[in-house]
Amino acid sequence: MSGSLILLHLAGAVALLIWATRMVRTGVERAHGATLRRVLQGASGHPAKAAGTGFGAAVMLQSSAAVALLVTGFAAGGKIGLPIGLAMVLGADLGSALVVRVLSFDLSWLAPICLVGGVVSFLASESRTVRQTGRILVGLGLLLLALRLIGTASVPLRESESLPLFLSFLARDPAIAFLVAALFTWMVHSSVAVVLMLMAMAMQGVIPVPLALVFMLGANLGSAAIALSLTRNLAPETRPIVTGNLMLRGLAAAFAVAMLTMVDIPLTWFGETAGGQIANAHLAFNALLLLFGLPLAGPVAALCQRLQPAAIAGSEGDLSENPSSLDRSVIDVPALALASATREVLRMSETVEIMLRQVFELYETADKPAIKRLSALDDEVDRAHTTIKLYLAEVSRREMSEDEARQCMQLADFCIKLEHVGDIIVMNLLSHVEKKRTRNVEFSKEGWLELTKLHTRVVRNMQLALNVLVSGDPASARRLFEEKSRMRKLEQKSNEQHFARLRERAVKSIESSEIHLDTIRDLKQINSLISTIAGPILRETGELLESRLTTET
Repeated sequence: MSGSLILLHLAGAVALLIWATRMVRTGVERAHGATLRRVLQGASGHPAKAAGTGFGAAVMLQSSAAVALLVTGFAAGGKIGLPIGLAMVLGADLGSALVVRVLSFDLSWLAPICLVGGVVSFLASESRTVRQTGRILVGLGLLLLALRLIGTASVPLRESESLPLFLSFLARDPAIAFLVAALFTWMVHSSVAVVLMLMAMAMQGVIPVPLALVFMLGANLGSAAIALSLTRNLAPETRPIVTGNLMLRGLAAAFAVAMLTMVDIPLTWFGETAGGQIANAHLAFNALLLLFGLPLAGPVAALCQRLQPAAIAGSEGDLSENPSSLDRSVIDVPALALASATREVLRMSETVEIMLRQVFELYETADKPAIKRLSALDDEVDRAHTTIKLYLAEVSRREMSEDEARQCMQLADFCIKLEHVGDIIVMNLLSHVEKKRTRNVEFSKEGWLELTKLHTRVVRNMQLALNVLVSGDPASARRLFEEKSRMRKLEQKSNEQHFARLRERAVKSIESSEIHLDTIRDLKQINSLISTIAGPILRETGELLESRLTTET
């Protein structure tokens, strides 16, 4: 068999292994994803408990990177703290290593059983859970079959003339071997698949065990880099979890590589067979990392938070000046996707807030360039509205928990309201600006003071609405909802004062009456739109019944 054909067979076997690993993870996410997310989200208190929760989730998902993505998404939504999140990820790494250890046993007899049982379950039932269980079984069967294929395809490589030269070069330079394995793991997005491949090739004598151990440590570094790259578009304040994991794992792996090169460690410490030695060393490394890393979770998370650069906002709030926060690489992980969408909605709302502030400046000094700039901002808001709406629609097609589904609808609804606010600013308030300029009218001193007070209150309420969107705080939501009643009273009082000035035949009030009353009406409508964010929170806490606040506090 030619060398190219041998490599093709090996590449096919490795591809099947990667696909089977992903198939198992997808089946678990679809069948039990909502339960897993609830368990992870509810993990709090002692770091050891959080680590245990992460451990169990990784055993089910066969991926520590998937757990890291979920945990980071919860941190982005403020549902768990950074030290607890880091502890969960460290536990998940140990769970992933345990999966590798279990699969290192000779389970080839189990492959046909899993394949037959999986196909029957998937085809014979309409139940989603049963069908996804069948998917999991098929994935396990293919995974075990792929390990046999890797072993078979690796046998001719022992006779290769060029491979030993390449491996001897890497054996003489462990640092390069370490980085090559990390890069390969990051590329295939599965440390479980990479370590299993190393075990299969080591058992065939293709890769010496000492070099395979260096590769295994590099795979651990690459596993941490996977989660870091997949969360690159999330808010900077949530990334210390994956950054801290990369820091701890990288330093520990580099130290272990140094120990392997400087100290002659008997390989029999890790077992009798080549595959068992790699699996046990992998498990021991992650167990020691959890043991020593758990007490450091808090300080490391705090350090990474201080080192994390702050997000840079555009000077004018123009969404086109900054890349979108909508990360499509995490769209299959609702917790992360919703965190990404929340950040983009906040960016959109900042632009709307700038429009709301600037439009009242135009009431005093209206010039065409400024009006044109404000209209351009509304175009950006419209584009953001469309993009966010389509993104959330795609996310909603994934299986989500009740809380995630509610959050998705809340974000979509608030996004629609923000777009409506932008339209009111451009189509109504800017129209009033044009009338005031073309008619050359002025507000009375008292009338302008009333309008500016109402405008200031609406801007403040919009900031409060954004805080409610992020925090979900019932007290803030109640305060925001109560602002609707206060705004209605202020509108009524301002109208009464305006009509009193009309009765006194105040010239400026008569000339600006239409613009004055229409501006008050539009400000009240904007305030009502942004106050709706409080409704779902108050209904959930039982404080809002049939559109009215309960009297109890």
